[in-house]
Amino acid sequence: MILDYKLEELERIDEMIKRNDIRFIRLQFSDIVGSSKQITIPVDHWDDAVLNGVWFDGSSIEGFARVAESDMYLTPDLETFIVIPWEMDLSTARVICDVRTPDGAPFEGDPRQVLKRQLARAAGLGLDYYVGPELEFFLFKIHPNGDLLPLTPHDEAGYFDISTDLAHSVRRQMVDALTAMGIDVEASHHEVAAGQSEIDFRYGPALTAADAAITFRTTLKAVAQKNGLHCTFMPKPIAGVNGSGMHVHQSLWHRESGDTAMYDPDSEYGLSQTALHFIAGQLAHAPAMTPIIAPLVNSYKRLVPGYEAPVYISWGRTNRSALIRIPRLTAGRYKSTRCELRCPDPSCNPYLAFAVMLAAGLSGIENKLEPPLPAEEDLYHVDGVRAGLETLPGDLGDAIEALKGDEVIQDALGQHVYERFVEAKMVEWNDFQRHVTQWELDRYLKVY
Repeated sequence: MILDYKLEELERIDEMIKRNDIRFIRLQFSDIVGSSKQITIPVDHWDDAVLNGVWFDGSSIEGFARVAESDMYLTPDLETFIVIPWEMDLSTARVICDVRTPDGAPFEGDPRQVLKRQLARAAGLGLDYYVGPELEFFLFKIHPNGDLLPLTPHDEAGYFDISTDLAHSVRRQMVDALTAMGIDVEASHHEVAAGQSEIDFRYGPALTAADAAITFRTTLKAVAQKNGLHCTFMPKPIAGVNGSGMHVHQSLWHRESGDTAMYDPDSEYGLSQTALHFIAGQLAHAPAMTPIIAPLVNSYKRLVPGYEAPVYISWGRTNRSALIRIPRLTAGRYKSTRCELRCPDPSCNPYLAFAVMLAAGLSGIENKLEPPLPAEEDLYHVDGVRAGLETLPGDLGDAIEALKGDEVIQDALGQHVYERFVEAKMVEWNDFQRHVTQWELDRYLKVY
């Protein structure tokens, strides 16, 4: 089982190991719900890991395998090898891995493999899929006893504030760490809610962006911890204020010419037929995508009217209340034509999220679906149902039911991931339904 790698990649990594006196290497992968998992090996075992992979017990990983089929191994993706900047005292590096079965085949339950399958499908149509996710997050103070509750935002600043933005220094540290991890950061700023921030990194191929999103979350949590803070990507940690989203800018590119497949100068919106079909596919499958891109019970506390999160299945130009927004183009920059999906949140598994988003769009292209008329009114302040617009599922239970009825999204996930994902989410939903909340006690205990 000798793995096939390019000599120059191996030489580059060997040089990094020597230059940084690396002692440990983390082999990183993701479970189906998007939690980052890892196996750490001493650097002396690196050559063997490259040649033969590293075996592990898949039955202990969420959604991977049953005990009877548990043996799997990790194969490093050498392009993702990087030194971890906040662990220089331990001289540690990280490499993202693919998961394989004992016979050497890609494991169908590996979220990274799920995305690779859809990217191969797009390639078969002559297309490449690029995304630019924008992840929002909260920074909370940690109380002297180590507790997080009651939640105390790190600052009281608002959108783009400077004078009251205590997180400015922490965000700069985060940007430095992300840059050291090979992520090209474009901007950072304070968001609408107290304690809420956003850092945007440059768009790129979907697999690279998914790797970056996983790295983003682990990096920000580590930097926050070093500053005595807790960083959370929970969609709605505080009632009554805006939640955290992960808006995703998407574009398709012709593989042969390298030119955008999204632009048509003669179209009213500057969108090609390919782009319109892609948008139509995502709108058609939006309910079934929702449990993947908004995967928590808590996600649906964010997807409600009044807090700048989309509710209605619609699209429009520069309409930030629409599910899919078409940003205006700067003159002469037609290659920046794109569509922005605004319902995902940063708790999702980015590999699965980008996979189902692409699958839905490709289904629209393959079936030549036409989008409905664009909605240009502010949907935050109108009755979209009365206007004839469908809504996203109202809770995780409804979202799971939508997924159960959509074969396109099921096929994108593959039978293994689909079954395990639904199983895990039904456990979460049923636990929530049986739980008696503080709100119920406050509301009913003395009255009834």
